Amino acid sequence: MTEKSVFFHVKIQRTRNLYDIIVKSLKIKEVLIMQMSYRKLWNLLEQRKMRKKDLCLLSGISHTSVAKLGHNKNVNTDVLVKICHALECDISDVMEYEED
Repeated sequence: MTEKSVFFHVKIQRTRNLYDIIVKSLKIKEVLIMQMSYRKLWNLLEQRKMRKKDLCLLSGISHTSVAKLGHNKNVNTDVLVKICHALECDISDVMEYEED
């Protein structure tokens, strides 16, 4: 194994161990994995004939944050607040909860 792959393996193992410790210590029997979808945001932009680049300029968020939103990844709450403020909408207008 290369040095990078060893580090990656150790990091994953530590994360799994920490996850197991938390789940066991809280006596959780079932873990619900939830995912947020930003499909509503893309629909809103389409309705307003805006592009992702326009969203960045209007809200002051980075292209990296928009890319994360595009992959339904976690973003900082400040990013969502800036989007809502720029688009003059509520958080429920840009995201929704999806169960796996």
